Amino acid sequence: MEDTRRDDEFLLLLLSDANLPTGSFVASSGFEAHAAHGLLRTSSDALVDTLAFVRSSVLSYGSNSLPFMRDAHACVRQFAEGTRSETSALEVLGALDALCDAGTLNHVARRASRAQGVALLTLYSKGFAVKQGDKFIALIDALKLRVRRDELPGHLPVCWGVLTGALGLSADRAAHLHLFLHARALYSAAIRMNALGPYAAQHALLHHIRPLVDDAIAQTAHLRTGILDHSDLQDQDEEDDDAAFARAAIMPANTWPLGELIQGRHDQLHSRIFNS
Repeated sequence: MEDTRRDDEFLLLLLSDANLPTGSFVASSGFEAHAAHGLLRTSSDALVDTLAFVRSSVLSYGSNSLPFMRDAHACVRQFAEGTRSETSALEVLGALDALCDAGTLNHVARRASRAQGVALLTLYSKGFAVKQGDKFIALIDALKLRVRRDELPGHLPVCWGVLTGALGLSADRAAHLHLFLHARALYSAAIRMNALGPYAAQHALLHHIRPLVDDAIAQTAHLRTGILDHSDLQDQDEEDDDAAFARAAIMPANTWPLGELIQGRHDQLHSRIFNS
């Protein structure tokens, strides 16, 4: 138990390194577009305005992405334990990726997610894999090849689940770190846009982001895609309205439509620092 905890702690340190070649530094997750549209100047306090944006973004991103991350992580762990074949794992991961693509509502977010996702797969195969005796290499290389061939989009939540599952990081810690890195990237974007100073950003990360991430994890803990295990799902054509509503309540969902709409206008900005 102690060794597992220490392994998890070291992986958390490694994966939280801002120098990881994942391309996250080119994404603002809609922050730049919101600032350009004047939606961050709702008060005289930049810290309050930025925190309001980060709160909405983290809660919506968690609701829409963590179900995919958790199911992808579980699929990879089943493969590691020998209860799921490589062919079956690739099939499930492909279905998760396709559903994630359908649920990513604007092209700007879709583009950024795909770029960062395939970067995570490359990070494992080129940086983290042990060349001899690593059973995940074939799985991840096959998945990456399908992404390169444009057969799969390779979205960030799915690939994060694959990466952390292959490394053996627990699903709960992987989810917590994923949301923290999303929030940290937003504050990094705010600093580079001169919307917020670095000291104010660190203050927010220490005092506000931890409870926010904890809340988002708690609110989304029950959400699943339904792809990993179909046993609890009825045929959708035979569902009545109550059953369909109950099923929708445990599925991924976007909780911030305004954020999607404004982020989708990112490419229309006259000048841009970020790719999304």
